[in-house]
Amino acid sequence: MDILTSLAIVAFAGLIHASFQLSVSVLTLLSGHAIGAKKSQGRVLRMTSSYTLGAAVMTLLVLCFVCLIVLHIFGTTVPLLVWALACGLVAGIGIAVWLFYYRRRSATTELWIPRSLATHLHNRSKATHDSAEAFSLGLTSVIAELVFIIPTIVIAALTLLGLPGAWQLAGIAIYTVVSSLGLFIVWALIGSGASLARIQKWRVENKHFLQFSGGSALLVLGFFVYVSKVVATVTGAF
Repeated sequence: MDILTSLAIVAFAGLIHASFQLSVSVLTLLSGHAIGAKKSQGRVLRMTSSYTLGAAVMTLLVLCFVCLIVLHIFGTTVPLLVWALACGLVAGIGIAVWLFYYRRRSATTELWIPRSLATHLHNRSKATHDSAEAFSLGLTSVIAELVFIIPTIVIAALTLLGLPGAWQLAGIAIYTVVSSLGLFIVWALIGSGASLARIQKWRVENKHFLQFSGGSALLVLGFFVYVSKVVATVTGAF
């Protein structure tokens, strides 16, 4: 794959990551608790900014960690079998997102994650009172959603390792920024004084669209990478 195609794959993977809603859900919870506790607008903005930064930093760290693991095991030349398995993982998670991402018969944006973890995040968001705690909560929210975002991170990592050094740094930055777009948008809305009720209403009304589009995009990503990397390499060898 050429550099432009590789960066496009990384950006598309980041966009799929951005469509997932756990970090956004925790951000709205954090904002709701802070506003309910009569904290000033400036305090709310600092807490939400720290939370958003924490989520972006953890995304960056997880991506770099996966890159390091792949580089340590395979070097810069990743076997086609690993690419094929990664594409299969992406497709499998895409189908899982279609079927399980939101809890069935729920009229809210309740996600399919263990109830103990959901309770922990809810309690943490309620008990967060300063920027440092909000930053830590942002880190935790990314870890809690790893089961859904790890396929996009793996594909991004495999793609990045095939780029020259300077472009690898650019690709990491692209993935981190694009994957945080959902958080940035909600953070900007909250900072501008938008009603949390209206934000949550939009999320509830469009949750099935986000679920379907996220799962479909994962299938498209897996198919495209498989064809452009595995099939193209195999057919080019004959």
